Amino acid sequence: MQILIWGRYGNYGPDYPRNRVIESILRAQGHGISRFLPRLSWLADWEYSLRGGSVPDLIWVPCFRQRDLAAAARYARRHKIPLVFDPLISAYDKRVNERQKFAASSTKAKRLLAWESGLFQQADWLIADTIGHAGYFVETFGVSRERVVVVPVGAEEAIFTPQPWPAKAHDAPLELTFFGTFIGLQGVDVLAQAILQYEGPPVRWRLIGEGPMRAECESVLAHLRVEAPGAGVSFEPWGPLHELPSRLASSDAILGIFGGSAKAQRVIPNKVYQGLAIGRPVITASTDAYPDVLRVSEANGLFWALPGEALSIVQAVMRLHQYRESLGDIGVAARAVYEQCFSNEVLAKQIALLLSTIKK
Repeated sequence: MQILIWGRYGNYGPDYPRNRVIESILRAQGHGISRFLPRLSWLADWEYSLRGGSVPDLIWVPCFRQRDLAAAARYARRHKIPLVFDPLISAYDKRVNERQKFAASSTKAKRLLAWESGLFQQADWLIADTIGHAGYFVETFGVSRERVVVVPVGAEEAIFTPQPWPAKAHDAPLELTFFGTFIGLQGVDVLAQAILQYEGPPVRWRLIGEGPMRAECESVLAHLRVEAPGAGVSFEPWGPLHELPSRLASSDAILGIFGGSAKAQRVIPNKVYQGLAIGRPVITASTDAYPDVLRVSEANGLFWALPGEALSIVQAVMRLHQYRESLGDIGVAARAVYEQCFSNEVLAKQIALLLSTIKK
């Protein structure tokens, strides 16, 4: 198929991981891919026509580009071609539930809900990254469940490859690493409280990244900060994405997200996919976003905490300690979980199924 990726992208362009993974899968499947980055979203259908763009077999609107959907839908209807939208997140969910910019009962919230509901109805197919988001799209925006396909985010497998297990002294502190943008959704404030409450065997807590809550976390944990390797807390800046796996290689486990918001219950963050992909256990909040089979045993590499509860993070770390002598095996199991549930091969099967349905 000739597939046109239609979207201005904004801060999330072709280099955004989700977009790169999806495009690489489509290309690997033999589809022709072209991109259209309109100057004005609301007039983009006319702009594309005036540029003399050829009519594709399918339009794919990438993540976060709700503003491009209306024009893309108009063009698709005129030329009777299917339209797929991969929102990744809901604008309504982000502004009303996550950031709480205005109450759900407010006029602004109701207008935003009506606007986004109307947009979602215009797509022939809607992509959701988790079963939790699929349910949310159906319940909140009235989208037919038959039109929603779940395609996990996954990881860029050329970058996030299994990392050798670190060689450490038997009594070396356990190294646990968080990396992210320090936003409320990630529950990094809950993690900071867990670090304060922790009184178990020595742990080195590494927090990598930047974001609005980092200063607060640094202040809360100031008395635990260390610069040299050893037990305590260290804060590190972001670096190039391709260097991240090697920076994570010394970690015994990756720390996921722990927020208690409704949105946090529906997402599986990049760091979980990436941690599993490099072959490390992951400690994260247990939510309905994950397949039930993954919550049966923590020997598969996922150690569960309760959303928004610092003490449960502490307890998960203590359970991880019990596996100290076999963490290498747990890491192998973590990579196996990634391959079974979240790998690009899994994503490719879902996308291929969707496109075969569209062709019919």
